[in-house]
Amino acid sequence: MKYNSKWFNKKYEIYRFIIRGASCQYAKIDSFKVVVFSKIICYIYIADKNNYKIAEKRGKNMGDYILSCCSTADLTKEHFEKREIKYVCFHFELDGTEYFDDLGESVSADELYTAMAGGAETKTSQVSVGEYIEHFSKYLKEGKDIIHVTLSSGISGTYTSACIARGELKERFPGRKIYIVDSLGASSGYGLIMDKIVDLRDSGMTIDVLYQWIEENKLNMHHWFFSTDLKFYIKGGRISKTAGFVGTALNICPLLNMNNSGHLVSNEKIRTKKKVIKRIVEKMEEHAEEGLAYSGKCYLSQSACYEDAKAVAELVEKRFPKLDGKVEIFNIGATIGGHTGPGTIALYFWGDKRIN
Repeated sequence: MKYNSKWFNKKYEIYRFIIRGASCQYAKIDSFKVVVFSKIICYIYIADKNNYKIAEKRGKNMGDYILSCCSTADLTKEHFEKREIKYVCFHFELDGTEYFDDLGESVSADELYTAMAGGAETKTSQVSVGEYIEHFSKYLKEGKDIIHVTLSSGISGTYTSACIARGELKERFPGRKIYIVDSLGASSGYGLIMDKIVDLRDSGMTIDVLYQWIEENKLNMHHWFFSTDLKFYIKGGRISKTAGFVGTALNICPLLNMNNSGHLVSNEKIRTKKKVIKRIVEKMEEHAEEGLAYSGKCYLSQSACYEDAKAVAELVEKRFPKLDGKVEIFNIGATIGGHTGPGTIALYFWGDKRIN
């Protein structure tokens, strides 16, 4: 919606015509009515004009800069496009064949986790400096500024690569702003941060203020995980073989979280899936903004265990009746899933500041 001065001048003449007509109609009856009616019409005109100017300002702010992230934010392609979020893809290998981690377009989540369960080998690699330069350059050439939010530096070196790319591009585009933010998050929790900052961008927030907001609030995004299959945690070295053997035998599901340095850390060891599902929701009760009165959004991501994710979602919706919409469930993408394997559930919400 764009403010057009010529259109409002014409609209103003229409308002004046209405007022004159009302004056002639009511002058013989009640002059007070004429005054009140005239004021109402004027207020409508002023409010209408201000609304258009606000919309124009919002549109201008949106046009000045773009929001960007890595594909490891694990939302869908449709979600990114609808919310006007640009993204750059990580890479992964499946039994020696390299693919882009492109939100399941090259290899679907079902294909990935079926292959992994069958013994397929996976490797992952981050976005290179050259790829970042290519990605950012497209928008800088259009005269856009950039906020790019990366996967946590606690689990990837991609933040450093993005910063190196920024340094090179600042020389070529000295008049442009390029902000790089370490999300200290992963998967759809990182995605939920992106979703929030889109809301703030669309409200008219400037790039400088939005950058500060992300830095001040990113640690309020909670990430809680559990797994019902320890095989890939053992394989990746996150759990020792001995602990993994004992855990599997005792049906232990480790509960993990993302700490304040963006590392994935073990929090509790819980026996049985039923108990860990209950416990992960209790963690949300302990940490969510306003506790059970939490009114923000909640995301889940899962790797080939949709029914378990659905059970968590139903419990969350029951315990938090003021949620902003239903709990949304996404697939854990190839980069994160290549390390967790099938059987992982992750819960994300806004809460108190992460301290460990």
